[in-house]
Amino acid sequence: MTDGIVPVIDIGPFLRNDPEGRQSVPQAVARACEEIGFFTIIGHGIDPKLIGAAASAAKQFFDLAPADKSSIRSADANISRGYRGIGNEGLAATRAGETPPDLKEVFHLGPPDFPHDAYHSAAEARPHFVDNVWPQAPANFRPAVTAYYQATEKLGADLMRIFALALKLPEDFFADKINRHISALRIINYPEQPTAPLPGQLRAGAHSDYGTLTILLGENQPGSLEVHTRNGGWTSVQMPPDSFVINIGDLMMRWTNDRWVSTLHRVVNPPEAMAAKARRLSLVFFHHPNFDAEVACIPTCADAANPARYPPVKAGPYRSEKYSQAAKVKPAAA
Repeated sequence: MTDGIVPVIDIGPFLRNDPEGRQSVPQAVARACEEIGFFTIIGHGIDPKLIGAAASAAKQFFDLAPADKSSIRSADANISRGYRGIGNEGLAATRAGETPPDLKEVFHLGPPDFPHDAYHSAAEARPHFVDNVWPQAPANFRPAVTAYYQATEKLGADLMRIFALALKLPEDFFADKINRHISALRIINYPEQPTAPLPGQLRAGAHSDYGTLTILLGENQPGSLEVHTRNGGWTSVQMPPDSFVINIGDLMMRWTNDRWVSTLHRVVNPPEAMAAKARRLSLVFFHHPNFDAEVACIPTCADAANPARYPPVKAGPYRSEKYSQAAKVKPAAA
């Protein structure tokens, strides 16, 4: 793979249980995860109409008046549910960077349906299993976004099966670690920039993601995603039609003992000549294990010459700490 190139991988043959695809797809994913930590997938099987409905509803929500959007949020500022406006987050802070707040607004939701049993109601679980906050308008927002969450939730589980085979593990290795996951969907609007950003201010500062993997639906608009390559440069990521960009998160890098890389990335500002009209929408599914899953070096990624580099961590507290670093309000729960 050429440095700086994010490969496109057709996962359709794997999902169709094609014998050759069950070998070639995990091999291609392993190469991408080792070399750049990013890849683009096609053949994922999610209906384009479902994707379009969620994106359309999201745009309609962000077009609401500021006062209407601001009312759709958790009553507790510590809980990441509902709307957060510009100025609430600076992702560079998760990597000890100091920049002005990111130029984006966000609608955040967690698992849309979960049982209220002993597991999900335990003290350690409560910050992660919180009822979502939904707007009344547009009327199709809740069903469209819920359907999108459920579709990407299933895709995340399929990708974790591919990951297991890519790491020479049983296909179901991760199954009992993600069966009660705490994954989040963030719908992000990067608005037009009629005035120039502050020095060092980006749409999203340089950061790595926190969990296992990220499923990004973006747009090829000016001011887009860039990935930090091994040669020290930045490369933009183009998104073919009906594709998702996938990247590795910090917990997966820990799980693989740094064999797979959780890569720095950012969302840059559009060129000044286009800034006043260059809006961009992203739907970002952050796949995260069960809150009580222990993330420790997996068996195939360490030996006597390459011992485990990280102590085990619990997935839920790890993410909560990352959220608190990024937040411009009180430390946010998941």
